[in-house]
Amino acid sequence: MPRLFIAVWPPEEVAEQLRELHRKEQRGVRFVDPDNWHLTLRFLGEADPREVVAALDGATLPAAYVSLGPAVDVHFDRALVVPASGLDDLAHVVNECTKGIGEPPRKRFAGHLTIARVQRDVPMPRVLGAYVRAEFPVREIVLVQSWLEPQGARYATLETWPVDGWQHDRGAGAAGH
Repeated sequence: MPRLFIAVWPPEEVAEQLRELHRKEQRGVRFVDPDNWHLTLRFLGEADPREVVAALDGATLPAAYVSLGPAVDVHFDRALVVPASGLDDLAHVVNECTKGIGEPPRKRFAGHLTIARVQRDVPMPRVLGAYVRAEFPVREIVLVQSWLEPQGARYATLETWPVDGWQHDRGAGAAGH
């Protein structure tokens, strides 16, 4: 079965702003490709995409407004992230709709966008603590399949659902993902 998660892609103008962060390559630090930046609402692990689609089709997904920042921080000991607030209600609905599918959801949701992973005993890159301030409305959530490869993860959007207040044509695929 494929490895899946449900997420929000940041809009291009936010990604452009985040691209300005200092991203000097250094041994033991793997920066996430900007095309892969996302905010995970629910990691499912190995799961059947049809079950996820059936669970979320027809769900009422509450409107959400994301605030990123105020600064790049450390999460799970070795991940550099930009904290994100405003997704709690949306993540709760996604978790409720998909409970029983894939891995159990985390007990506590902590919204964030991962920008780098740092190996143990490697000094944190200069980007740690960098000021970040961005906001955006969530227009849709996405079901994403991921493949772990030596050069990093590869993602494909399998399905999208509009959140409350946003209308668009549903369908597989999303430009750039």
